[in-house]
Amino acid sequence: MPERGMGVPERANPSILALLRPKWITMRARADANRRGHGFRIFFLAVLGMAFCGFAYVEMYKLLAHFRSVPDVGTLLAGKLLGLVLAGFFSILLLSNIITSLSSFFLSKDLDLLNAAPVSKRTFYAAKFIETIVLSSWMIVMLAAPVLAAYGVVYHGGPLYPLIALALLTPFLIIPAAVGSTVTLLLVNVFPARRARDVLGVIALLASGGMAILFRMARPERFIRPDGTRVLGDLIAVVQAPTSPLLPSSWVQRALMAWLGERTDLLPYAVLWVAAILLFVTGALLHRAIYDRTFSQSQDSGSRTARAGSFTRRAYALLSPLGVVRRELVLKEVRVFFRDSTQWSQLILLAVLVMVYVFNIKFLPLRGEGMTVFLVNVIPFLNLVLAGFVLASIAARFIFPGISLEGRTFWLLRSSPLEMRQLLWSKFWVGTLPLLVLAVLTVGITDFLLQVTAFMMMVSILSITFITLAISGLAIGFGTVFPQFETENAAQIPTSLGGVVFLMSSIALIGAVVMLEARPVYAYLGAQAFGTPIEPWDMVMGFGLAAVLCCATTLLPIEVALRRLEVMQR
Repeated sequence: MPERGMGVPERANPSILALLRPKWITMRARADANRRGHGFRIFFLAVLGMAFCGFAYVEMYKLLAHFRSVPDVGTLLAGKLLGLVLAGFFSILLLSNIITSLSSFFLSKDLDLLNAAPVSKRTFYAAKFIETIVLSSWMIVMLAAPVLAAYGVVYHGGPLYPLIALALLTPFLIIPAAVGSTVTLLLVNVFPARRARDVLGVIALLASGGMAILFRMARPERFIRPDGTRVLGDLIAVVQAPTSPLLPSSWVQRALMAWLGERTDLLPYAVLWVAAILLFVTGALLHRAIYDRTFSQSQDSGSRTARAGSFTRRAYALLSPLGVVRRELVLKEVRVFFRDSTQWSQLILLAVLVMVYVFNIKFLPLRGEGMTVFLVNVIPFLNLVLAGFVLASIAARFIFPGISLEGRTFWLLRSSPLEMRQLLWSKFWVGTLPLLVLAVLTVGITDFLLQVTAFMMMVSILSITFITLAISGLAIGFGTVFPQFETENAAQIPTSLGGVVFLMSSIALIGAVVMLEARPVYAYLGAQAFGTPIEPWDMVMGFGLAAVLCCATTLLPIEVALRRLEVMQR
């Protein structure tokens, strides 16, 4: 990058705001774009965000008010909870900044222009650093705002509390951004940028999954009733669990609790700001020294050689009864899925989600006083609702984007003699079969842990099978009616207008199936518990209508999608 004094006018070196202005203009242009459904999506997301913040504030307020009513240990528990929340935020910020700084410093589309422009390295680093903080920290700020507001209201933080929280939150955001940009610089110095993105994505997912598992295994619901702890020593051990004093989350927690306790402790403020400034300056010096060479090396990419291994030969033999066209379509879907690390790495989060789901079922209080046979069997039936929500979210991530991920390749498929019906059904079965196996295993394991009757086990397995097929049909249908061929990131497709409509339709489907099956299940459980007679007609009507609804929801969306593709071909 050219520096001053090389024949370039002094005023040619732009400021930090000048470098950030194009990003701001682009964001405003996207927000003001008159695209189909864009205004509705903005409104829906805004309402959803405000509802989430309000819900988080109310629940945190109730919890902290309960803690404050508990003498002696209530304040300690509140401080411990704040430390855990901030530690989780810091871990997320660290991972997010590492990944975001990779895009900001090495993969952004404006880098070729900026590196050739008369921009000083100091200005370039500061602008990209601010961009990284904004992109990686806005969600954490939104999550932290209701939490910190609840602490300020419950413990009477006073009118200066928002300024105190801002003074602590600012260096708390700068520290992980500085560490993340430095780690990314060193990592890209070894791997190409795009390969480093894949490595970082997998590491981030592994770390996120591990954090979720550790958090759930800690069983934080035990904090809700601290007065119910039988042994005071156990409670004190939980409250005084070791927390590293070197983490910025500990410094913020110490300073905030000191302020809320009407005490003055200036040491955490000084440590936070000194650490933030030192890390920022260290990152700037390191970028000044090796960024040019690292950026040049980052543009290289590794080569890949496609080979037909034993897995490919076995897949050909296994799928040979499908015919050449269907076999190649299925193998294409499998290859594309595992070729993109942003796709297959999501399986890590899927495994974590299932583990946490099963763990929650295992610790349900279904034994003891007040729990009857009727209640024990009704809870697994309602468990279908939660399982359906999980399946809908998975289908939104993996099945719904199927047509959109074809991208420009879709026009090649249109011009080929391939029937669009074969394309749709191949995507349907490739996405549905793994989802169906996961659904049956999850419901079967949870019902086994709950020790349900044979009748409830059969109802649960059959219901989740039909629901899975229907959800997959909806995903293919809405994914075709609302395609996103121009997208560059598969993770953005489920958040589109079509993704929102698909999720809402899936929720309506799950609710309708549960309502149709509620009457026959209630009749059977009532007969088992109270000896009332069973009406066969109610059983046939309830389960029959639920099956017909699921079958229609499976087939009709695919037919609508087929007609949509035929219209697009003209």
